[in-house]
Amino acid sequence: MPLFAFREIVDMAVMSLVVGYIFMGFIPRPREENYDPLKAYKKPDTARFLFAMQAVAPAVLLHELAHKFTALSFGLEAVFRAAYFYLGIGILLKLLNFGFIFFVPAYVSISGSASPLQFSLTALAGPLTNAVLWLLAVVLLKTKKVKKSWTQFLALTARINMFLFILNMLPIPGFDGWQFYRGLFSTFF
Repeated sequence: MPLFAFREIVDMAVMSLVVGYIFMGFIPRPREENYDPLKAYKKPDTARFLFAMQAVAPAVLLHELAHKFTALSFGLEAVFRAAYFYLGIGILLKLLNFGFIFFVPAYVSISGSASPLQFSLTALAGPLTNAVLWLLAVVLLKTKKVKKSWTQFLALTARINMFLFILNMLPIPGFDGWQFYRGLFSTFF
């Protein structure tokens, strides 16, 4: 059995492209010497799109894949899915120029029998991945041994992963934190 179904790969690609599009507006545009805002507005900004996609999509993909691989390691069935409805909401919020965009770009559908602790660890795997990426980016920035061209990327990576870690660890129903704490509670009490 393959590790990824064709639909999962398509969902990962679509989610990455949409997330890149949504977040490209939050990336500051470097000013050129003879900057003409009308010319810049007319042409597609593929550099910002690619930059946003490279900075944001891995945070979401690696988060969800951590859930998937942890669930698979416990013998559960796990399938990556793009959340098309919520991706549509994200696009709508971008088009309406909302200053803050909150949406769920993807999820992993998990089924099978496991202990509460195994489900708890599966829920923790995603945010823990974001914490590692956040801390890795911060350490690289603090060493000052990275090229200056990488500082904006690492700063954005750190912020995104910090946000995803903190948000997902909140004990709110539907969030990873809720599943994690509920599983721990069921295991020990």
